[in-house]
Amino acid sequence: MRRSLKIGTAAAALIGLFALAGCTTDPGVTAPSDEPSASSGGTANEWFDQAIYDKQFAERSVIPQGPEDEVYLQHINAEMVDTSAYASPGAKKACFANASISNPWRQTGWITMNQQLKVLQDSGAISSMETRDAQDSDDTQIADIDYFIGEGNCDVFIISPNSTAAMTPAVERACATNKPVIVFDRGVETDCPVTFIHPIGGFAWGIDTAEFLIENLQKGDKVVGLRILPGVDVLEQRWAAAEKLFAEAGIEAVDYFTGADPAKIKSIISDELAKGDVKGVWMDAGDGAVAAIEAFEDAGVDYPVMTGEDEMSFLRKWKATGLTGLAPVYSNFQWRTPLLAAAMIFKGEQVPKEWVLPQNPITAEEVDRYLAENEGMPDGHYAKFGGENLPGYPQVWQQRIIP
Repeated sequence: MRRSLKIGTAAAALIGLFALAGCTTDPGVTAPSDEPSASSGGTANEWFDQAIYDKQFAERSVIPQGPEDEVYLQHINAEMVDTSAYASPGAKKACFANASISNPWRQTGWITMNQQLKVLQDSGAISSMETRDAQDSDDTQIADIDYFIGEGNCDVFIISPNSTAAMTPAVERACATNKPVIVFDRGVETDCPVTFIHPIGGFAWGIDTAEFLIENLQKGDKVVGLRILPGVDVLEQRWAAAEKLFAEAGIEAVDYFTGADPAKIKSIISDELAKGDVKGVWMDAGDGAVAAIEAFEDAGVDYPVMTGEDEMSFLRKWKATGLTGLAPVYSNFQWRTPLLAAAMIFKGEQVPKEWVLPQNPITAEEVDRYLAENEGMPDGHYAKFGGENLPGYPQVWQQRIIP
């Protein structure tokens, strides 16, 4: 029996997206336009799925199971699966088919993953990890997975899919080797992997952000939605949830696809300000948040109520301006979990079939904490990266050493 393992769905980031951060994206979609999207004005959204919306709405308030001080091992509403068939002694070789490291969110995760690998190598759990980078190409990643299968030297397959449907047959071929398969970040349309690892999802992001804006605005206020690009499930679901809640609250919302181009973002905000007051800004990823804020400064008007992301550039600008803000999170620490899951599987330990990780926004009360904890990190770093207890911290992340 097949069932979808989409996140509601993802990058997420950060999904691969040219140079975009903090979400998962499908690069094979229509180029973004600077015109308002067809969903502007609260019309029906084809990406809205009530069942997934309800599931993710509820998961936001679930207390995760797992180690309190290891958030990357926590899980929500997990159905645990028996992995005793894979139990065997000795260090194992991991083969990682990665969609890309083409944006800061994925780069942050990739650095963290490699530092986690060193720990598992030192403990004798993992011997090595052979990685192939698909550079945001479905065809390349399919070839990468088939290469690993043909090579015949992989003890475990770890796959961060470039896209969902296109990658499903290749993932199924990996499963047919009878070696454990771990999928993370973006899903595939088969339940053959031993575990699928991801944060709660896009609807949860949309709910968190829209509720925050609604709480801080009044009926009739205008919100400008800044979106990366169309046709990507986790991003579309972020907006579908927000659009639903804005319409129900009587908030006027207009959205634009920006391609995360700072100049385009500034132009959009400037044009909207010329039409009248803009009280709120909503983003489906934080890249470009600083440009949006600067547009208000250039116009000499009050800062908006705003949602960005846990990228350091937004947190720093938020603190400097004192605006009313929220930083939603697409948990970057998920990049540690697949390797840890592999080690658990080879011990025959149970793991969640769908490993849903916590996804908690950064609030105004927490900004100072995360700024202090990430002092010296570059602007493209993600505050909730979850690698503070790994070797090389903080220098490896500060120096942006990409393996």
